[in-house]
Amino acid sequence: MESTITATELRKLQVPTVDELDQELAYRSLKHFIRQMWSQVDPSEYVSGWHIDAICDHLEAVSKGQITRLIINIPPRHMKSLAVAVFWPAWTWLHDPSKQWLFASYAESLSIRDSVKCRRLIQSTLYQKLLSKYQPDFVLTGDQNTKTRYENSSGGYRLATSVGGALTGEGGNIVCVDDPHNVVDGESETVRKGVLEWWDYAMSTRLNDPKTGSYVIIMQRLHEEDLTGHILSKNKNWSHLCLPARYENENRTTSHLNFKDPRTEIDEPLWPERYGDKELSSIEGDLGAYGAAGQLQQRPSPRSGNMFPAQNFQLVKAINTSIHSLETSVRAWDKAGTQDAGAYTAGVLMHKMKDGSFVVGDVKRGQWSAGQREAIIKQTAQMDGEDVTIWVEQEPGSGGKESAESSIRNLFGFSAHADRVTGDKVTRADPYSAQVEISNVKLVAGDWNREFIHEHELFPNGKYKDQVDAAASAFNHLNSARKRVGVWGTGRRV
Repeated sequence: MESTITATELRKLQVPTVDELDQELAYRSLKHFIRQMWSQVDPSEYVSGWHIDAICDHLEAVSKGQITRLIINIPPRHMKSLAVAVFWPAWTWLHDPSKQWLFASYAESLSIRDSVKCRRLIQSTLYQKLLSKYQPDFVLTGDQNTKTRYENSSGGYRLATSVGGALTGEGGNIVCVDDPHNVVDGESETVRKGVLEWWDYAMSTRLNDPKTGSYVIIMQRLHEEDLTGHILSKNKNWSHLCLPARYENENRTTSHLNFKDPRTEIDEPLWPERYGDKELSSIEGDLGAYGAAGQLQQRPSPRSGNMFPAQNFQLVKAINTSIHSLETSVRAWDKAGTQDAGAYTAGVLMHKMKDGSFVVGDVKRGQWSAGQREAIIKQTAQMDGEDVTIWVEQEPGSGGKESAESSIRNLFGFSAHADRVTGDKVTRADPYSAQVEISNVKLVAGDWNREFIHEHELFPNGKYKDQVDAAASAFNHLNSARKRVGVWGTGRRV
């Protein structure tokens, strides 16, 4: 006769029940906690993914103090907000209910949405069972229990705010920023810089204890100089979990956990159970090349170039400057006046050849003081020789006119002129871009090639535009003497 063992008898034998095992798994592991608690937050079926496990591993490391600075770049709709802003603080409170949290998103409505979901999870019957076992004294206090802020009986709290929101005297042990940039405003330099200033002057000082506190930023990339780019350009000590929607055969994650993307096939989707090739292709079509590169691939510029297909630049070892092949030469300068910061000064030497092609022979670039800059411009003119015409960009206004005139006086004896720019940078670069597109622009091999090509790949969305501006100016002046309608006059091939 087959024997059975009741739950009571199992407890007497100190053998855990299935429920007890599930509770212990949920307590020990954030990824198991999410799977078990999913129904308390979302009525749809939970769909697992290795990327969710990777996010959980890194968040657990933050809770344990192993990581104190973490950036996660991931495509939209891949469960980032639920994992970070809803499940994670609730799970951490099972271990340490005294933790104090500060969450911020670009819109207060988003912060409140996730705050309410987290509170609803904490008040659920399933979570209360965990509390009764691991934190039996835990309760949400009645005097501070609102949508934007609630506290517990151990002194922990969860505070929700927005980018630019009032933070007088507020802080946290863990400060989380979830989507600091609005996709709609991603192209606005003013709005984007406002977010960076908010981070530098407000959020960067909000840790209760700078030595033990942690920052977590989770977002999709929108621009080379968004909050992720801003932070990583200044500080390399952050753990960076970068998860593109399609695999690119390159590990861009720099993690204290030594995590590496487990995918092996080029273009393999990140979460094929939800977003396979068909779904991603549809989204890519809607976003366009630039949008897909940033929001999906976490690379805020298409790999193959945007306005400039940079792979079409042809490298040559040297230029044949004989009278039979060289038509004319121009060096164009795009000036900046701040030393070791801000924009660069760039001077591009470009030649127009008898066969109608163009060759960039040399680029001078640096963040120089005004005095250093003028000395280098003059020295470069002496090395180029008197046959090279020089154009110096003249910015609008009296200051720009005085600066250009000063450079021209410094170039006495050379053919130097003020370049009175009109129109926006993209319009000025359009004819030059058309020639790059048909592989009609060559580069003399040199150590300046890499940065020159990289800036063209990102234009017009990259942080720096000085080399493209100078190259476009040189091209336009080389081309102004003899335009060809439909080809060089408009930059469009007809």
